[in-house]
Amino acid sequence: MKKLALHWKIIIGMVLGIIWALVSSSMGWSEFTIDWIDPFGTIFINLLKLIAVPLVLFSIISGVANIGDPASLGRMGGKTLGIYLVTTILAISLGLLLVNVISPGKLIDEQSRIDNRISYEIWADSEGYEIKDGVNYLKDPEFFERAQEISDLSKSELKEASVADKMETAKMKEDTTPLQPLVDIVPSNFFYSLSNNGLMLQIIFFAIFFGVCLLFIPTDKARPVMNLVDSVNEVFLKMVDVVMQAAPFFVFALLAGVVSKMAGDDIGKVVEIFKGLSWYSLTVLAGLLLMIFVVYPMILKLFVKKVPYKGFFKSMSPAQTLAFSTSSSAATLPVTMECVEQNLGVNKKISSFVLPIGATVNMDGTSLYQAVAVIFLAQMHMIDLTLGQQITVVLTATLASIGSAAVPSAGLVMLIIVLSSVGLNPAWIAIIFPVDRILDMFRTVVNVTGDATVCSIIADGENMLDYKGEKDPTETFDLDS
Repeated sequence: MKKLALHWKIIIGMVLGIIWALVSSSMGWSEFTIDWIDPFGTIFINLLKLIAVPLVLFSIISGVANIGDPASLGRMGGKTLGIYLVTTILAISLGLLLVNVISPGKLIDEQSRIDNRISYEIWADSEGYEIKDGVNYLKDPEFFERAQEISDLSKSELKEASVADKMETAKMKEDTTPLQPLVDIVPSNFFYSLSNNGLMLQIIFFAIFFGVCLLFIPTDKARPVMNLVDSVNEVFLKMVDVVMQAAPFFVFALLAGVVSKMAGDDIGKVVEIFKGLSWYSLTVLAGLLLMIFVVYPMILKLFVKKVPYKGFFKSMSPAQTLAFSTSSSAATLPVTMECVEQNLGVNKKISSFVLPIGATVNMDGTSLYQAVAVIFLAQMHMIDLTLGQQITVVLTATLASIGSAAVPSAGLVMLIIVLSSVGLNPAWIAIIFPVDRILDMFRTVVNVTGDATVCSIIADGENMLDYKGEKDPTETFDLDS
């Protein structure tokens, strides 16, 4: 019998985790689930967090340094990276707009959100985060008893979880300058930044700076460093691969534990969680479809008038179909190049430069999903992220996308980073696991479509686009190859 693919095993693990959570809630076994099953989910999160920081560091250095000689960072390289950056920011902004307007996390039962908020305050206190927004439910007698049910902390420890005693620290930060977020991106001590997941922007800044500088030193000096970086990066990629082999079991434990913690022995709470999840899925899907069928065609119409709407989609259909089925931009890259060169008429000099970079740095679909997921999870826990925090989400998701393409389960690892950047619990990724696989398929279609769009723009600007009209894309491409 053919070996079952990993993603099917993970889906089975998710389904079993949900079933166990339902049975656990209805039978009153939530305490057993939390004590004996949930810890394995925590181990899974810890392993991913362990790998995430060095993985991003070496992936970004490798990606930037392997662009080529400094001349490649000239006109065409600058235009390519610039347009990719713009489309990524557009995708994230669209995601933030939709999730703030639709507010899928607020469509859940209010009592469930209150309980979620209490759990968040307790977690935030244990992690040393400062809570500066929202209501302090731990000080409200009406919810104090419920807080004791959620946590094993004593009454005195719950009072210590209050945000009131942190107000003095918050006031000390009020006199910062408007450019303080920019200042915070540049680390004064890189090794300190490595020890704190919340300082991921500083790590990304260092990685990009380091990678660019590698391009400007003699090749004989840079090559040993680049070989070392590439080799270390391969080790961390293998670590992710090893961890993901056990992901089906870990996902079962994580999902069962998270749902049991949120729902307790009340099965109605489980229903509320998945009610919110359906609205979240529709929000992400709406954003991804808008990117594919509205945003990219508008950009093409503005910059590449010779490629018509229907012609573009007909030319790219083989690559989009493969992207949907494999959920891998890297695996789809040869097909994308074939479609762009043979069907859209892009010169191979352009496609061979622009598309591999796009497979490395352009993750519009992943970035949009991260933005929606972070705000949705915050809304579920009655946390209103400030404008500054949402800008941090934009910056972190944009810069983290540079190193995410070569990473198996990239969205999972990168979402942990984005959640940490605004002080939210990384374990919440388990909440969106059940729908992640199908959304990942659509995200990959967005990524591939974005790569082809930018490639067409660059080719047209360099007078290397020779589109000859609509034709059957399968005539020049073997779908079985």
